[in-house]
Amino acid sequence: MIGRLETVVLDCADTRAAAEFYAAVLGMEIVREDGGWIDIGPAGSGPDGRVLSFQHAPDHVPPTWPDPAVPQQVHLDIEVEDIERAEEQVLALGARRLPWQEPGFRVYADPAGHPFCIFVA
Repeated sequence: MIGRLETVVLDCADTRAAAEFYAAVLGMEIVREDGGWIDIGPAGSGPDGRVLSFQHAPDHVPPTWPDPAVPQQVHLDIEVEDIERAEEQVLALGARRLPWQEPGFRVYADPAGHPFCIFVA
Protein backbone atom coordinates (compact mmCIF):
# COMPACT_ATOMS: atom_id res chain seq x y z
CA MET A 1 0.00 0.00 0.00
CA ILE A 2 1.32 3.41 -0.93
CA GLY A 3 -1.30 5.42 0.94
CA ARG A 4 -4.93 5.52 2.04
CA LEU A 5 -7.88 7.40 0.66
CA GLU A 6 -8.58 10.39 2.87
CA THR A 7 -11.43 11.98 0.95
CA VAL A 8 -13.11 12.43 -2.41
CA VAL A 9 -13.24 16.10 -3.38
CA LEU A 10 -15.91 17.69 -5.54
CA ASP A 11 -15.23 21.11 -7.06
CA CYS A 12 -18.27 23.36 -7.05
CA ALA A 13 -19.25 27.01 -7.20
CA ASP A 14 -21.48 26.74 -4.10
CA THR A 15 -19.77 24.51 -1.53
CA ARG A 16 -22.49 25.03 1.10
CA ALA A 17 -25.30 23.86 -1.22
CA ALA A 18 -23.33 20.81 -2.37
CA ALA A 19 -22.29 19.84 1.18
CA GLU A 20 -25.83 20.20 2.52
CA PHE A 21 -27.24 18.17 -0.39
CA TYR A 22 -24.87 15.22 0.12
CA ALA A 23 -25.10 15.42 3.91
CA ALA A 24 -28.86 14.92 3.59
CA VAL A 25 -28.55 12.17 0.95
CA LEU A 26 -25.89 10.21 2.89
CA GLY A 27 -27.06 10.86 6.47
CA MET A 28 -23.92 12.85 7.31
CA GLU A 29 -23.22 16.26 8.74
CA ILE A 30 -20.75 19.07 8.13
CA VAL A 31 -17.69 18.20 10.24
CA ARG A 32 -15.24 20.88 9.07
CA GLU A 33 -15.27 24.22 7.25
CA ASP A 34 -12.14 26.09 6.22
CA GLY A 35 -12.62 29.00 3.84
CA GLY A 36 -13.73 27.52 0.53
CA TRP A 37 -13.51 23.93 1.79
CA ILE A 38 -16.20 21.87 3.55
CA ASP A 39 -15.99 18.25 4.78
CA ILE A 40 -19.02 16.12 5.58
CA GLY A 41 -18.85 12.88 7.52
CA PRO A 42 -20.82 10.56 9.78
CA ALA A 43 -22.41 12.31 12.76
CA GLY A 44 -19.87 12.71 15.55
CA SER A 45 -16.93 11.65 13.38
CA GLY A 46 -15.03 14.90 13.62
CA PRO A 47 -12.39 15.90 11.06
CA ASP A 48 -10.45 12.60 11.28
CA GLY A 49 -13.23 10.25 10.11
CA ARG A 50 -14.18 9.20 6.57
CA VAL A 51 -15.28 12.34 4.75
CA LEU A 52 -16.53 13.70 1.46
CA SER A 53 -15.10 17.13 0.66
CA PHE A 54 -16.24 20.15 -1.35
CA GLN A 55 -13.80 22.70 -2.71
CA HIS A 56 -14.83 26.15 -3.90
CA ALA A 57 -14.21 26.52 -7.63
CA PRO A 58 -15.78 29.81 -8.77
CA ASP A 59 -15.32 28.99 -12.47
CA HIS A 60 -16.65 25.43 -12.19
CA VAL A 61 -18.36 24.23 -15.36
CA PRO A 62 -20.90 21.51 -14.54
CA PRO A 63 -20.61 18.27 -16.53
CA THR A 64 -23.05 17.67 -19.36
CA TRP A 65 -23.36 13.90 -18.87
CA PRO A 66 -23.78 11.85 -20.99
CA ASP A 67 -22.58 14.43 -23.57
CA PRO A 68 -18.77 14.22 -23.59
CA ALA A 69 -18.40 17.95 -24.42
CA VAL A 70 -17.88 18.53 -20.67
CA PRO A 71 -17.04 15.14 -19.09
CA GLN A 72 -18.43 13.99 -15.77
CA GLN A 73 -15.07 14.52 -13.97
CA VAL A 74 -16.15 12.45 -10.93
CA HIS A 75 -19.29 10.69 -9.77
CA LEU A 76 -20.61 8.78 -6.77
CA ASP A 77 -22.46 5.47 -6.79
CA ILE A 78 -24.90 5.26 -3.87
CA GLU A 79 -26.51 1.95 -2.96
CA VAL A 80 -30.15 2.20 -1.81
CA GLU A 81 -32.76 -0.29 -0.63
CA ASP A 82 -35.78 1.28 -2.37
CA ILE A 83 -34.95 3.09 -5.61
CA GLU A 84 -38.38 4.72 -5.95
CA ARG A 85 -38.23 6.19 -2.44
CA ALA A 86 -34.59 7.24 -2.91
CA GLU A 87 -35.52 9.01 -6.14
CA GLU A 88 -38.29 10.95 -4.40
CA GLN A 89 -35.88 12.00 -1.68
CA VAL A 90 -32.98 13.11 -3.89
CA LEU A 91 -35.33 15.04 -6.19
CA ALA A 92 -36.84 16.78 -3.15
CA LEU A 93 -33.33 17.79 -2.10
CA GLY A 94 -32.66 19.44 -5.46
CA ALA A 95 -31.26 16.69 -7.69
CA ARG A 96 -32.44 16.35 -11.27
CA ARG A 97 -32.78 13.11 -13.17
CA LEU A 98 -30.46 12.56 -16.13
CA PRO A 99 -31.27 10.37 -19.14
CA TRP A 100 -30.27 6.76 -18.57
CA GLN A 101 -32.22 3.53 -18.98
CA GLU A 102 -31.04 0.56 -16.96
CA PRO A 103 -33.18 -1.45 -14.51
CA GLY A 104 -32.29 -0.81 -10.87
CA PHE A 105 -29.88 2.00 -11.74
CA ARG A 106 -30.60 5.74 -12.11
CA VAL A 107 -28.43 8.76 -12.82
CA TYR A 108 -28.95 12.28 -11.43
CA ALA A 109 -27.17 15.60 -11.22
CA ASP A 110 -26.66 17.15 -7.81
CA PRO A 111 -27.48 20.88 -7.38
CA ALA A 112 -23.96 21.80 -8.61
CA GLY A 113 -24.36 19.58 -11.70
CA HIS A 114 -22.14 16.62 -10.65
CA PRO A 115 -23.56 13.28 -11.81
CA PHE A 116 -24.30 10.60 -9.22
CA CYS A 117 -26.01 7.23 -9.43
CA ILE A 118 -28.37 5.39 -7.16
CA PHE A 119 -28.78 1.65 -7.51
CA VAL A 120 -30.23 -1.40 -5.83
CA ALA A 121 -27.62 -4.10 -5.15
